[in-house]
Amino acid sequence: MLRRELLEVRSRLTADAVGEAAAALAERALELPELAQAHTVAAYVSVGSEPGTLALLDALRTRGVRVLLPALLPDNDLDWGAYAGAGSLARVRHGGKMALLEPAGARLGPDAVTTADVVLLPGLAVDARGMRLGRGGGSYDRVLARLERAGAHPALVVLLYDSEVVAHVPEEAHDRPVHAVVTPSAVRRFGTD
Repeated sequence: MLRRELLEVRSRLTADAVGEAAAALAERALELPELAQAHTVAAYVSVGSEPGTLALLDALRTRGVRVLLPALLPDNDLDWGAYAGAGSLARVRHGGKMALLEPAGARLGPDAVTTADVVLLPGLAVDARGMRLGRGGGSYDRVLARLERAGAHPALVVLLYDSEVVAHVPEEAHDRPVHAVVTPSAVRRFGTD
């Protein structure tokens, strides 16, 4: 129910509103010390009315940061490839799902994410405890489990619109809190280990 409501609100955003939010989000995210110190950032390319990420990805590349982007596998797990600018992306349709922009170059394997200093996570909402509500496909649950198994501890950051920081989201036993949420107007940190 909450997922559907959040997606409905996003679907009503104008292209101008999405663009303005993306610029503000990139500016705010680039102020994060975690991103200032990062050598490798695992991120994603926003689609549709998701909070925009391309300006942020390009700014990170300009800083000399290695940016890894996901490629969806048939089992909903994620492989990774390096981002080399907007021209390095390919539009890929996965079955009945929406088309995604994925890295067109060589695949680095699902474990490549374990080299990231920061993982930027998509989401629909985050609550006061730092619990993230995703789209429900489980791809990023697998990423977080892979990080845990590898003993990797990157900063976990969710990019959202201001209205998507909510009081409570439902959680499952495998869910883990994130370290911070960045919205166009603020950064909020959570007391994670």
